[in-house]
Amino acid sequence: MALAFDEFGRPFIILREQEHKSRLRGLDAQKANISAGKAVARILRTSLGPKGMDKMLQSPDGDVTITNDGATILEQMDVDNQIAKLMVELSRSQDYEIGDGTTGVVVMAGALLEQAERLLERGIHPIRIAEGYEMASRISVEHLERIAHKFDFGVADLEPLIQTCMTTLSSKIVNRCKRALAEIAVNAVVAVADLERKDVNLDLIKVEGKVGGKLEDTELIYGIVVDKDMSHPQMPKQIEDAKIAILTCPFEPPKPKTKHKVDIDTVEKFQTLRQQEQKYFDDMVQKCKDVGATLVICQWGFDDEANHLLMHRNLPAVRWVGGVELELIAIATGGRIVPRFQELTPEKLGKAGLVREKSFGTTKDRMLYIEHCANSRAVTIFIRGGNKMMIEETKRSIHDALCVARNLIRNNSIVYGGGSAEISCSVAVEAAADRYPGVEQYAIRAFADALDSVPMALAENSGLQTIETLSAVKSQQIKENNPHFGIDCNDVGTNDMREQDVFETLIGKQQQILLATQVVKMILKIDDVISPSEF
Repeated sequence: MALAFDEFGRPFIILREQEHKSRLRGLDAQKANISAGKAVARILRTSLGPKGMDKMLQSPDGDVTITNDGATILEQMDVDNQIAKLMVELSRSQDYEIGDGTTGVVVMAGALLEQAERLLERGIHPIRIAEGYEMASRISVEHLERIAHKFDFGVADLEPLIQTCMTTLSSKIVNRCKRALAEIAVNAVVAVADLERKDVNLDLIKVEGKVGGKLEDTELIYGIVVDKDMSHPQMPKQIEDAKIAILTCPFEPPKPKTKHKVDIDTVEKFQTLRQQEQKYFDDMVQKCKDVGATLVICQWGFDDEANHLLMHRNLPAVRWVGGVELELIAIATGGRIVPRFQELTPEKLGKAGLVREKSFGTTKDRMLYIEHCANSRAVTIFIRGGNKMMIEETKRSIHDALCVARNLIRNNSIVYGGGSAEISCSVAVEAAADRYPGVEQYAIRAFADALDSVPMALAENSGLQTIETLSAVKSQQIKENNPHFGIDCNDVGTNDMREQDVFETLIGKQQQILLATQVVKMILKIDDVISPSEF
């Protein structure tokens, strides 16, 4: 820290405990920040694209996560450096807004930082670099608008949506059955989508997983799956045309709120008490029967006596169902959640065409399927897989695919994937750089070079010769003036992404470029880092 002296040469303290603080300023601070950002981007660079590698992360309590999703890797990594935390925030915001492209956005930001470092060494002022990047990102976003394609899809023709979801899933573990999973994701989104308002509520899609079976057994259920079974083993396992009473009150005699004590000194009094309790249960069960319910779903538990009575009165019941699941069941069946037995009326019952209990494997694992509901706007994707990690990763992959389908319903423009959009933007930005006089021109050219990092990472991860492949594709794009040429990661034999059916959403790509540029501008503007020294 710099000391300040008064006119008599005595040092005086400006910062509190300044000897305990370390300080980086000027170019050193920027270089340190840039190297932190680059380090994070380098970790994710290898997991980009269909041939990208997965990362295995162990949390402090021993849970192991194996994933290829950029946002998840950075969430679990427990980053300490402040600038690296910005990169984590960057991928998280891409995940919240778009849901896909979380790895690409960090790789892009890392490349921009790398280019900025070279410009800083040449003595260009960081603010001029930031302004140049801003101009270049604007050019890129406008260029993406120009090369984007709109496609029309209806409820009958979902193929374009499925192809785009397959592009997303091709970089995940689940790519061997990406077609089936993409169809499931698209059908789920279309089932809950409001196509007139172009809006999708992803909360209505429940993703449930169960270890066992194989990935191909994953299914879409037009209804709700609850991880519970009937409360009594002798209750019927299948109910057709069920009328469901959804209760949040327990099947138990009321307990006084205050402290109480009951003196029982004769057998008669005990009998009376027992009869009173039994009558209470009788009334409860009778109320449910009177309104015409054929299935009771309850948030709380039952007494054994209530269970026994329900069984004898032929009223199947499910207990201990969570609050979120109750809400979804209510949405799906069109029922109302009833807080008191007195308020049960026939109008408040939910209706479902079929409620069945399904058992899995040789264990006693059972789940309840509520299907053919009155309002089929709540659906469940039920994932099977060999182990817990596989199921967790499939859930993350399905989430990405659902988000992509939702984005396409909101805005049906697509650009072609495989790095073709980035190469095309890079060519456009390079060409536009000549129009800008002044130092910003260097930054705009650097931005064009940084855009090439995504196709380069794709080529590198696919085991191709990076520079040869990239320059060949770039020259092909310029020669034929066709923005659809990208890196042929899967070795299909053609570079034309239109033939390979590799699409990405336009808003996802634009968001990537804008977010990466914003974060890099923010990092470049920091020129003084004051941190408490570690001890």
